[in-house]
Amino acid sequence: MRRNSVLLLLMVWGFNAGCSDEAPDMPELGQVHGTVTLDGKPLEGVTVLFEPERGRPSTAITDEAGHYEANYLINEPGVKLGPGTVRVEWGIDATGPKIPARYGSQSELKLEVQPGENEFDIAMQSK
Repeated sequence: MRRNSVLLLLMVWGFNAGCSDEAPDMPELGQVHGTVTLDGKPLEGVTVLFEPERGRPSTAITDEAGHYEANYLINEPGVKLGPGTVRVEWGIDATGPKIPARYGSQSELKLEVQPGENEFDIAMQSK
């Protein structure tokens, strides 16, 4: 009887030790938000990709005011700390003005994500 109680206690302890709210490989994240405009007008429905030099990218989708907040995972806001490239793209079904390659497929946008809050407004020009 005592042996079974000890085994049960060890199993419960082992299960709880393996459960954590944080994944062991979760990097440090900074919170990134801002507004996306093209020729001074906010863009709704564009995807903003934050691609670190190494690791998982973060994404955001702009609202009707062009505002976004980046997410590392579905329920985990943020972007991996350090340098990275930022790309702005239309989603599969979205239509709108053409996004110049220097902001999209051949992006020249760079961001150094710091701990805490990071505001990164993207003011694109079509010409």
